[in-house]
Amino acid sequence: MMIRPTLYTLLLFITLTSCNRQPTAIEYGISSCHSCKMTIVDQQHAAQVMTKKGRTYSFDAIECMVRSLEQWKAEELQTILVTDYTTPRELIEAENAYYLISKAIPSPMGAHLSAFSKKENRDELASNPIDQKLTWSELKFSVN
Repeated sequence: MMIRPTLYTLLLFITLTSCNRQPTAIEYGISSCHSCKMTIVDQQHAAQVMTKKGRTYSFDAIECMVRSLEQWKAEELQTILVTDYTTPRELIEAENAYYLISKAIPSPMGAHLSAFSKKENRDELASNPIDQKLTWSELKFSVN
């Protein structure tokens, strides 16, 4: 039995689009946080998680995302992304980011937590002796 070319094209399209493993764009002012349900408006603190099944979850703040990580097993996650504070809207791998908790930089949920793609950018903004500089491993245990 011959499959019609349009049916074949449709099946190929469905197959290719279902294999998409890219995070979806955060629609600032429209998307809502998976954790607290607030509208995501801050373009310097948003975060995103993508599961291996291809589901994407967006967050208005890094602290919301970190608190929500316990709902998934590590092997279920494909990508964890945070926004680079110095480059709004640019999502970077959470494990490779440098983190700062500083009262000088408010974040949407009040943890004053920001992420940076470059250590020197983080260190430049860490001006107060009580500012905390963290790695991803340290951050996962400090946010509660």
